[in-house]
Amino acid sequence: MSSILPYYPISEYYKNKYGQKVYKLPIKLSLTCPNRDGEAGFGGCIFCSESGGSFENLPSFFTVEKQLEINKNYIGSKYKVKKFIAYFQNFSNTYMDYEKFKEVICACNKNYIIAISISTRSDCITEKKLEFLEDFSKNTGIDIIIELGLQTANYKSLKILNRCEDLADFIKACNIIKKYNFNICTHVILSLPWDEKIDIIETARILNVLAVDEVKIHSLYIVKNTKLANMYKNNEFRMPRKEDYKNNVIIFLRYLNKNIAIQRLVGRAPSEDTIFCNWNSSWWVIRDEIIADMNENGFSQGDLSQKKKYNILEGE
Repeated sequence: MSSILPYYPISEYYKNKYGQKVYKLPIKLSLTCPNRDGEAGFGGCIFCSESGGSFENLPSFFTVEKQLEINKNYIGSKYKVKKFIAYFQNFSNTYMDYEKFKEVICACNKNYIIAISISTRSDCITEKKLEFLEDFSKNTGIDIIIELGLQTANYKSLKILNRCEDLADFIKACNIIKKYNFNICTHVILSLPWDEKIDIIETARILNVLAVDEVKIHSLYIVKNTKLANMYKNNEFRMPRKEDYKNNVIIFLRYLNKNIAIQRLVGRAPSEDTIFCNWNSSWWVIRDEIIADMNENGFSQGDLSQKKKYNILEGE
């Protein structure tokens, strides 16, 4: 646990593990996912844009090597960083031909890359690709991180989101990945209009049981030209208040194991691409308000994680 922050930040985890600051280098590939091409469903998740969840990446027609080099030069000089994580970000990055998958991973074998983070879906995890990643990691010394989007443990919300995968898929994928000792980073959305406090708590408790290593917390932003945008315009749901989101993040962190590193407390997206994002507030303002609330009340990550029972109405 950080001596300053009331939660365990990923920056501290990286410094403990690698002895220095580490930044991600985003990589964009020309991909899709099984929730778009009919393998699992059509149309994708209702919140997902045509860019597949990435906004600040370089064009996908650039080679992996070119994207790494350009981003390294920019981010490295801006933040004075020498070691990086190659981050395959958009869509489902294990949902491709095996030989192509090997090719893009091997392209990251650079002396400045200390880890590769692969964003994908739970139903796109295969033993064959994990076995290759295990051999690659052993031969290069480059760590492997698998990023999975759970979003929520609430199956009703998952159905509305058109995830076309469920909690059982996520649990199965985590169990398989852990056989190879790779880190697991889980994405959760803590302002889903259909979730209640019990869903927030249960999501944290499930991540504890599965011993995931990292969590990336998002607020629900609404991207233009998505099904979610149409639902919002038609008043099919109402977004929670900013105070609700802050409270959800705090209760989630309090029930989350203190050894799980937190990548972020709130997501963000460009204003020109969204019709709703973070209550028209800067992401860092919301982050700082959450930190201030936790410190003022003496709350910290994991301080309720060993609680045997909790009162659903009170969130304790």
